[in-house]
Amino acid sequence: MRLIWLGLAIWGTIHPMSYFLQWFNENGFSLMRMVDAWHANAASSGLVWDLTIAAVALTVWCVVESVQRRAWAGLLAIPATFGIGVSCGLPLYLFIRSFHGGK
Repeated sequence: MRLIWLGLAIWGTIHPMSYFLQWFNENGFSLMRMVDAWHANAASSGLVWDLTIAAVALTVWCVVESVQRRAWAGLLAIPATFGIGVSCGLPLYLFIRSFHGGK
């Protein structure tokens, strides 16, 4: 499973980032303009909130488990989640967690 988690983390980095970079190339580097674009309609706003709530849940899980297990490497999933996306952060956390036997 480790290789599957790692593969999904890599895919979850490259695939979404290709769209972000394309958008920045077309519109200039402006995070606020990108956030505005994410809320272009109700469907995209719903998706943004879905992913935001998932990111917060993943963050809470990472923090609680990392503290309980004293497995601090799992905290690396938090900046990956908010800097890239849940598509990277979740499989990255599962990849890191797999080294500690799920204890």
